[in-house]
Amino acid sequence: MPGNQKRLPLIGQTDRIDLPDFGLTDIPCKVDTGADTSAIHCERFRIVEKDGMDYITFRLLDKRFKDSERKTFRFTDFTEKKIRSSFGDLEYRYAIRTRIVLFGKTYHIMFTLSNRGSMKYPVLLGKRFLKGKFVVDVSQHDLSHTQKHQKKSETP
Repeated sequence: MPGNQKRLPLIGQTDRIDLPDFGLTDIPCKVDTGADTSAIHCERFRIVEKDGMDYITFRLLDKRFKDSERKTFRFTDFTEKKIRSSFGDLEYRYAIRTRIVLFGKTYHIMFTLSNRGSMKYPVLLGKRFLKGKFVVDVSQHDLSHTQKHQKKSETP
């Protein structure tokens, strides 16, 4: 390996992530190097003003996921992003910053909030997040999830 470049971990086409800021674990995700941004499935997102401050409120995931508990989350730190959809259309989406856990390591990530209810995976990891952190092998699946559960079974 040239110079002092570090070897990046291998991630597969799909995996499962933990979202510690939401108390959610083992959420299925799709790794998509064709997508610029990362997205997370949510419903009922809206902007609310309270005490002179704007909040975005939303529900993560849906009844398909055991941990979703139908809780409403509230963030004051959000932005609006212009996104080109997979169909090539420009649309505006709200985005939040949060943390995810992969391979036992915590990363900061920006997710756009999107209704992905018709999609198989509620979370999409895009190339802005992946770049410089992982090498993608589309023939692999659930590498982080498998490693996490192997470590659990090895612990006495």
